[in-house]
Amino acid sequence: MSGKKRLLPLPKTGRGERTRQKLLDAARHEIGRRGFADTSVSSITAEAGVGQGTFYIYFRSKEDVLRELVLHMGRSLRRHLTERTEGARDRLEAERLGLRAFLEFIRRNPDHYRVVEVSQFVDVQSYRKYYTEFARSYRAALAAAERRGQIRPGNGEVRAWSLMGMAVYLGQRYALMDSKAPLDPVVDAAMDMIAHGLAK
Repeated sequence: MSGKKRLLPLPKTGRGERTRQKLLDAARHEIGRRGFADTSVSSITAEAGVGQGTFYIYFRSKEDVLRELVLHMGRSLRRHLTERTEGARDRLEAERLGLRAFLEFIRRNPDHYRVVEVSQFVDVQSYRKYYTEFARSYRAALAAAERRGQIRPGNGEVRAWSLMGMAVYLGQRYALMDSKAPLDPVVDAAMDMIAHGLAK
């Protein structure tokens, strides 16, 4: 599927937007639970509680809904993390608050990981866009902290991707593989690594 293909127009009414959101939520649940290959348009509409024809008012195919779902989830997660870090005194506190919020978010929304990961095999452009947009906003936040003297100068692009990678794999370990482990020691250990590195 081409990532350049335009989506159908957005709904013009509140009711239409609610129906579209129900379909996105149903697709997230179905793809997260069954995988992409075993998810069908009919299983998505059954989960959403709407007729199958309704699906095609908003999306052309299940590939289309996956692409929109990945971008929608990326925006939702970034908004959630922005809200949870707004009161941070400095960049290191923002990192702590953001990592804790991310791990809690993934524990509540395990399908998020599964949907993003499967997208790389269905629509690699959406998969890349999910991470590159995240990295862009992360890099901007790090640059602002550097200008304020909160962190030392460095390669913002590498830093952004490194911090993202740490969060992604901590989420795998402590949100998906073990959703009961206390998060404070995990966040403390990660923050020690972020603030002090590995040097003696």
